[in-house]
Amino acid sequence: MAEHWKIETDDAGIAWLCLDRSDAPANTLASFVIRELDEILDELSKKPPSGLVMYSGKPGSFIMGADINEFGDFGSTGEVAGLARLGQGVFLKIRRLPCPTVAAVNGVCLGGGLEIAMMFDYRIGPDSDERVFGLPEVKLGLHPGFGGTVNAVRLCGVRQGMPLMLTGSPINAKKALRIGLIDRIAGGDAWRDVAKKLIASKPPLAKAPLVDRIMGLAPFRPLVKNMLTKQVASKARRDHYPSPYAMIDLWAKHGASEKTGYDGEAESFARMMNTDTARNLIRVFFLQGKLKKQGNKIDNPVRHVHVVGAGVMGGDIAAWCALRGHTVTLQDREQKYIDPAIERAARLFGKKVRDDAKRAETAARLEADVEGAGVARADLVIEAIFENLEAKQALYQRLQAEMKPGALLATNTSSIRLEELRTVLDAPTRFIGLHFFNPVALLPLVEVIRCADTEQDAMDIGFAFTKGIGKFPLECMSAPGFVVNRLLAPYMGEAMVMAREGVPLVAIDKAAEKFGMPVGPIELVDTVGLDIAKHVATILAGSDDRDMPETDIDALVEQGRLGRKSGHGYYPWQEGRAVKPQGESGPVPDDIEDRLILPLVNEAVACLEEGVVASDDLLDAGVIFGTGFAPFRGGPVNYARERGVETVVSALRQLADRHGARFAPHDGWSRL
Repeated sequence: MAEHWKIETDDAGIAWLCLDRSDAPANTLASFVIRELDEILDELSKKPPSGLVMYSGKPGSFIMGADINEFGDFGSTGEVAGLARLGQGVFLKIRRLPCPTVAAVNGVCLGGGLEIAMMFDYRIGPDSDERVFGLPEVKLGLHPGFGGTVNAVRLCGVRQGMPLMLTGSPINAKKALRIGLIDRIAGGDAWRDVAKKLIASKPPLAKAPLVDRIMGLAPFRPLVKNMLTKQVASKARRDHYPSPYAMIDLWAKHGASEKTGYDGEAESFARMMNTDTARNLIRVFFLQGKLKKQGNKIDNPVRHVHVVGAGVMGGDIAAWCALRGHTVTLQDREQKYIDPAIERAARLFGKKVRDDAKRAETAARLEADVEGAGVARADLVIEAIFENLEAKQALYQRLQAEMKPGALLATNTSSIRLEELRTVLDAPTRFIGLHFFNPVALLPLVEVIRCADTEQDAMDIGFAFTKGIGKFPLECMSAPGFVVNRLLAPYMGEAMVMAREGVPLVAIDKAAEKFGMPVGPIELVDTVGLDIAKHVATILAGSDDRDMPETDIDALVEQGRLGRKSGHGYYPWQEGRAVKPQGESGPVPDDIEDRLILPLVNEAVACLEEGVVASDDLLDAGVIFGTGFAPFRGGPVNYARERGVETVVSALRQLADRHGARFAPHDGWSRL
């Protein structure tokens, strides 16, 4: 008897098949779930019903995908291919049933969940704007392995089916209906009647548009392949992320053929599963879970947030909090300083909230508050003014006199230690750091910073708030630069040293991008702001008496060349983009990649040794989500281990011999 599936047959002979995993809050396709389905389908094939309807017993969710917890158990390429063929074979039994079949999707339908749904004759989607249909395997360094590479193109055509897989981004039911992925939309319990009507009327089965079927013919596929490959190459390198290229190659070879495409998919899926990229991206997926598990659940949720400082960071923090449902008051010295933040917020809401009424509700949650009346009502007050110890302390003295009992004060400081900031507070152990990153809407990490004696309750409020606004918290001990800025400083610093040596700026950025960084360090310095980079570097240098190698940053700041915000830094900037010189000449060191990356990795080891972060897993996660550090490498510590700790230490010693003591390996390497 099946443990996770229930099946009932009604008076009309229709079999109603429900997936409701008994051991989990959400449905996923673990191997034992698929084996149970295999037995059920064998019985149905012996005595076919008049129709089959599959649905979920989990409210608001169909199937989340394959059970990723099993991914670490996969073995050789041959074994993985065999498992993929097994899954394909079970799902194909649905296609071969001699009766109409319907998948009634009530919510999230991702990965393997969508792959099984595509094997049914008809699909019903929920009446919702939520983006619930997707094939996100590419984000794990993989591609669909249960028939998805064939069926997405079979149903939607290459123009719509391929982007669904290449981007991994989910779509809502309305778009799914428009591109042929589903056949009907039904709200509430109406799906039952819609399913019965589909079974009774047996409308023509969905298939790709004629144009797409022509594009899928052998003579035309090479041309389409070249176009798709160029699109992917503009965003990801094949040696870093091979899976999107593998999907294109599969289609180019098999044209979504059901005769040969499934076997090709299984073999390719197995190859992808055994790449370093997939192994590390799957690791990153689990690291997200570790970030989310930090902190204890609390019964004191933050409802009202008051932000002091309407600059780029403070204003964008306020806007994001309002977007995520909080009542927010935003304070600055005069209204003219708040107005630009409100304008930026309106643009954010316009992009993120499509419904006019909901957008108006979101905008109404954000209120300009020059007088600071919101302080007395706020559950959480976030200070986001400029980096000056005395100014921040003067503000804290005013705020603590106005805050209500139990409210929490937090700082968005990027570099000043909390122990210095909190000396003026009556309750210093309830003061925490909430360090966001720019741009707030894009970067998912928030450093939640504590001192040795910070109350756990205060930290728990910080963790809950951070997770509640859709960000990943990273617990850090108070230390100069915390984690992200501390690791970025030597990376950007060495880039500026090489720039002074005459190494072409574009060559420096390209070396980092070749390693897998999302943006080169010179462009990053310009984006952060040369004045801010100088300030952080000065604080870090003063904290541990490290030498500051000579760069041009002082001269550039004196000239007013502050980067993107001033229109010129190392690069000139136009319309928010760096204008990079073409044909720039100059020496390119043979050790350029190691000079950029290994100081960052060395600093990561120092953070671990000093206990700034509790574990190497959390550090890797923080650096990936806070800096964009090449996700396919699994984080700086993981990168060092894969390359070999002794090899990295040896490379650092060679760099120190050639370029100076700033490359000397940290003592913590011996304990890594």
